[in-house]
Amino acid sequence: MTGEKNLAKLIREMNPKLHGGNYVFVSVTDVSFINRADILCEFKEPEGITLVMEQKKADEFKFDYDFVASWITLMVHSSLDAVGLTALFSSALAKHNISCNVIAGYYHDHLFVNAKDAEKAMSVLLRLSKK
Repeated sequence: MTGEKNLAKLIREMNPKLHGGNYVFVSVTDVSFINRADILCEFKEPEGITLVMEQKKADEFKFDYDFVASWITLMVHSSLDAVGLTALFSSALAKHNISCNVIAGYYHDHLFVNAKDAEKAMSVLLRLSKK
């Protein structure tokens, strides 16, 4: 199934979903001792391996982190080569002083916003999709 590319349709059908819990980004050099089920996302960088995981799990491992986030998924199946979606929602969030870290999955875009801004971010995204 091919993802959607039409920007108007992507925005109209983005249907943001706020997941429960708090999430953090940590950097490690070795993941061999971590159960894959405890890792939401992993990205290898020259400086280390970035993991996104639940805050409570990171605390169990005594990992350091600076940013506590809420996770929002845009439920529309967006194409990986759709143009403008990220720019549009990140601009809308920025106008409300909400930072946004985006991870694209095969089917959906996943936004990580400061946990204190989660409800405000959902409100902005829902208003955006109604235009």
